[in-house]
Parts: sequence; structure tokens; C-alpha cells
Amino acid sequence: MTMCHIGIGANLGDARDTVRQAIERIGGLPHTRLAAQSSLFNTAPVDAGGDDYVNAVVKIETALEPEDLLQALRSIEQDFGRERPFRNAPRTLDLDILLYGDRVIGTDTLTVPHPRMTQRAFVLIPLLEVDPFITIPGHGPAHAFVPNVADQAIRKI
Repeated sequence: MTMCHIGIGANLGDARDTVRQAIERIGGLPHTRLAAQSSLFNTAPVDAGGDDYVNAVVKIETALEPEDLLQALRSIEQDFGRERPFRNAPRTLDLDILLYGDRVIGTDTLTVPHPRMTQRAFVLIPLLEVDPFITIPGHGPAHAFVPNVADQAIRKI
């Protein structure tokens, strides 16, 4: 079993309910156990327009390989009507593998650690809530990046 962290976000439809349902679905994946979940947070879009997002992070233990986990998460996104018309488009649901244990992965379809996670309050704050001493492989302690995102509005719901 590998400890993984998944970022969750939505800003279309009933985003709060979608995020809650997505957490349940992630916890129900085969060979996967939900270990922790953050509070829900309200955040303004970063590098995009549209309504505010509802964000969260979950920590899971899984026996799924990284690509299998990615496919399972994409399937959940599709079940919630996810479309990808353009980069940073508003979305019904966005699920990102932030960390997959201490592995560094770089393929055509998956980059872990998530390449922009150290630049996003909507990732760092919920991540640190579920795992206060987490280290990002190749980057160092996650808490060290919080001052860099202090200007990004984030509010616990």
C-alpha cells in the first residue's frame, strides 16, 4: 500500500456536494482506503476566470499503481461531467494526484509531485491540514511554501 494525496476541486454546479461525493468515491476505489480528508475550502480561481472553487485534499492508502489510480480518478471526473475545453476551464470536478508516496513520476500523462502544488494555497493549506509534516519529494517540507502563497485568498467552509 502506498500513501497518496489527491487534490479535489470544483466550481460548476453544486461544487460543495460534488467534492463531498468525490471524496466518498475516492475512498471506495478498489484496493484503496481513505486515511484522512481535509476541510472544504473556498478559493478564487488561479490563472482562470469563473466562480470560486470548493477545494479539499484527501490522503489515501492504495495498492493501485500510479497510472491505474489516474485512470480511476479520470473516470470519477467523467461521471461528474468533466469537460476539458481549454486549459484552466471551469470544471464540475478536478482530481489531481499531488503525491504518490515519495515517488517522482514524469510520464506523458502523469507528473508527480504535481508541478504547481507549491504555488497554490488551495493545495498547500488542505494538504498541511491532513499531513502537517509532509515533505514534497525534490522540494522539501510543504510548510516552507506557505509564505509564497500568502496573497491567495482561501477560506475554510
